[in-house]
Amino acid sequence: MTVLPECLEPGRDAPLGAHAGESGVNFAVFSQRAEAIELCLYADDGATELKRYRLHGPDDGIFHGFLDGATAGLYYGYRAHGEYRPENGRRFNANKLLLDPYTRAIEGHFDWQDQHHGCLRDHPEGDRRADACDNGASSLKSRVLADPGPGPGSGNRPRHAAADVVLYELHAKGFSMQLPGIPEELRGSFAALAHPAAIAHFKKLGVTTLSLLPVQYALSERHLTEKGLINYWGYNPIGFFCPDPRLCAARTPETQREEFRQMVHTLHAHGLEVVIDVVFNHTAEGGADGPTLSFRGLDNASWYMLVPDDRSRYENHSGCGNTLRVVHPRVAQFVMDVLRYWVEVMGVDGFRFDLAPVLGRTRQGFDASAPFFTALRQDPVLAGVHWIAEPWDTGPGGYQLGRFPGKFLEWNDRFRDAVRGYWLGTGVSRGEFARRVTGSSDLFHHGGRQPVASVNFVAAHDGFTLQDAVSYTQKRNQANGEDNRDGHAHEISVNFGAEGDSHDAAIRDIRIRVRRALLATVMVAQGTPMLCAGDELGNSQNGNNNAYCQDNPTGWLDWSAGDRDPGTALLVSKLAALRRINPLLRHPRWFADEGDTGSTPQLHWYTAAGERMAIADWHDRSDSVFACQVQDSAEAVPDSCVVFNPQNADREVALAHGPWRIVLDTTAPEAAASHEPIYHINVPAHSLLILARAQIAQEFHP
Repeated sequence: MTVLPECLEPGRDAPLGAHAGESGVNFAVFSQRAEAIELCLYADDGATELKRYRLHGPDDGIFHGFLDGATAGLYYGYRAHGEYRPENGRRFNANKLLLDPYTRAIEGHFDWQDQHHGCLRDHPEGDRRADACDNGASSLKSRVLADPGPGPGSGNRPRHAAADVVLYELHAKGFSMQLPGIPEELRGSFAALAHPAAIAHFKKLGVTTLSLLPVQYALSERHLTEKGLINYWGYNPIGFFCPDPRLCAARTPETQREEFRQMVHTLHAHGLEVVIDVVFNHTAEGGADGPTLSFRGLDNASWYMLVPDDRSRYENHSGCGNTLRVVHPRVAQFVMDVLRYWVEVMGVDGFRFDLAPVLGRTRQGFDASAPFFTALRQDPVLAGVHWIAEPWDTGPGGYQLGRFPGKFLEWNDRFRDAVRGYWLGTGVSRGEFARRVTGSSDLFHHGGRQPVASVNFVAAHDGFTLQDAVSYTQKRNQANGEDNRDGHAHEISVNFGAEGDSHDAAIRDIRIRVRRALLATVMVAQGTPMLCAGDELGNSQNGNNNAYCQDNPTGWLDWSAGDRDPGTALLVSKLAALRRINPLLRHPRWFADEGDTGSTPQLHWYTAAGERMAIADWHDRSDSVFACQVQDSAEAVPDSCVVFNPQNADREVALAHGPWRIVLDTTAPEAAASHEPIYHINVPAHSLLILARAQIAQEFHP
């Protein structure tokens, strides 16, 4: 556009953001407290300001304008005028150019310069004084993109039922950086996840749903940049509608968006869903000493939760300096608009909500009936996709496991701790273990919720990898530059005789056995299984349990580890196949109580002697071996049996209701299902065995 009009026409107050039409571009931005907002246009170099226009309004808090003749590709930003009174929560500073919260593209490179802060960072009065330096030339810019229409992935969704889902959590870059068969130019990108080499691995494992760590435009914190590190995981967002360019092989915002959309479409074509990790608990603007990039400068008190008796300070329930005020109607609208965009335009199949209690925080604390949850459950677009909560944040009353509403699935750390403790021999009872592998009814059996609400895992991106959980007793995070103070200090882990990697064959064998038993427990437990990418390989981070800033081989998957232990990936594949053919291993509802009659499936627990577990057995800490049998109804004969032996020695186990056939032994995953009828069995140390009736054993051909 060579000629800019002299004035800005009144625009529409919806939709929010910058939208190009046939005759021009409409701009709409929210601020409840600004006195005026200016639209600033820039040349393609991103530094030369071309024109400023005062937006019209506000109308119901929306400032708007229509730029006649404008087209997609325009660089722009906002300047918000108003009071700078931090003690009242107001931080307007028109010297700072602001990103549009709804921008579809961000241009430029962000450097940690003091001019990007709205306050005087080194002044004795700190943030009480506004910074008068204009940062327009060097600030990040928003750019108008043409509407791409519905994503190709929105038309071929696999739509796996919750009971059939097997989650696979991965980092888009770390998964493919060292994956054999990926072309060099695609490594670390969204495009690599749609490459045949990646898809072959997903399908071999039998997972249904990829759970990607954050994919939205994020910044690295100042303290990391000063140490030469980056926020590799991406839990520090600023561009909620923009794919992170660090994860793209493409080089322009338009092609980066299309790369993501095509990735989703290709994965869908192979029956794989895509869930993305979203961070609506905080933004990259950080605390009071952080930069003024967008939300803070537009309307600080609406976007963020402030301390009631000192509104210059931020509630920090995220641990990252600020907390989004999702209870505000316009902030809730923003979150809903972001989610719909990623479903309708980008094609994703659901969301994992980081530090999700923030979404339900009101003045009275967490509320499962908070406005956002109500809006989510009623939305016709979002009601049909997966919702997964990380059910804790760092604020008061922040642990809300089991309290999320409706069809939310929730990460169950109680499962992780109990299952690890049982197999690692740290004193977890058979009763606690059984409670966790049968859906955690103490947490989820209320309000119509079902066992699938429990997302069962033994390792995730945050914490030790599974290999490190059986190799280290102490975290080793020195490379993060925080003197090993960061990361969870109380991991449930055992090294089995040597700290770190070991060449001792006996130690390596026991570690493999325990890892396999842990993974098998995740796959046979009632609920929604989640695997952490690389655990099927024996991937290690060398004891680093907080590799969020390790964009290097520490944080990337070591595919060569799988060459040393190919049996574990095979085991996962067989377990996934067994889940598919045996509905009782993915039973979506609660099993009948002991003694109930009728057609509801039941399960029963047996000692190693083949006797029903009595109350005294559940409390007997001297014996940890037992078996579980599942049957279709009270009158039916059990057709599936799982035997658990976490002990250091083999155990002879009598099998009630025989004869049985061995379907899977975690110590020998390569072995075919046995057709020999048995009534008792020698169960290897540190192993889980799955047995079945003859018909199921005959059908099992993974």
